[in-house]
Amino acid sequence: MRTILPSVVTLLAFISGLSSIKFALAGKWEFAVAAILFAGIFDGLDGHVARLLKSTSRFGAELDSLSDVVAFGVAPAIVLYLWSLEGIDRAGWAASILYASAMALRLARFNARLDEEDDPRKRFGFLTGIPAPIGAALALAPMMIDFSVAGNFLQNKAHYIVPYVIAIAFLLVSTLPTVSLKAIRVKKEYFVLVMLVIAAIITGLFVQTWFVMLLIGAVYLISLPICYFAYKKRLKTKNLVD
Repeated sequence: MRTILPSVVTLLAFISGLSSIKFALAGKWEFAVAAILFAGIFDGLDGHVARLLKSTSRFGAELDSLSDVVAFGVAPAIVLYLWSLEGIDRAGWAASILYASAMALRLARFNARLDEEDDPRKRFGFLTGIPAPIGAALALAPMMIDFSVAGNFLQNKAHYIVPYVIAIAFLLVSTLPTVSLKAIRVKKEYFVLVMLVIAAIITGLFVQTWFVMLLIGAVYLISLPICYFAYKKRLKTKNLVD
């Protein structure tokens, strides 16, 4: 069970992502988006479970990537297409394909560099490009906006969503240094404050789920230029020291 449990959690992420397509086909859009978000939660847990049980393996890493392609690449692409992009057919389908392809390419690059330790981004505590679960959440942001305003404000405006989805696809395969939660260290004097902020976020998710998710997404997008300049500063400092 110690070796099986992490893979079970990964399969839960896979099943959640796949179930989102079923909800989309039934027109249950909020359930479709929620299923992908739950896939993101399971995806964040499987690695921690594997490390906690000391059962990390190459099999688990490969299964995780295959699950991510479906849950955060294929599923959001199909959900978005059925929700809005179908209205402009070829262009909408092209944007969906581009997004799913970008997700697959990102994960392939991640696996190829899994054992590389000389990547400066990794050494400085950054990721390369936006991670798969966050990419999926950002891609689904137009749907969350409509859920927040309780209408179809963006659903009938597929020509606006297409360039947005393409932009997210390019962020996925970009070499931008992005924040890594694993690298964040909280000082003891700020521990209680950070826990209070986390409690506020969790409370907000219960009260205004989609609005809080959009707020989190906006904060993440704001962090992109901050991470870029922080990385450049660290790289410059290291070069000066060398």
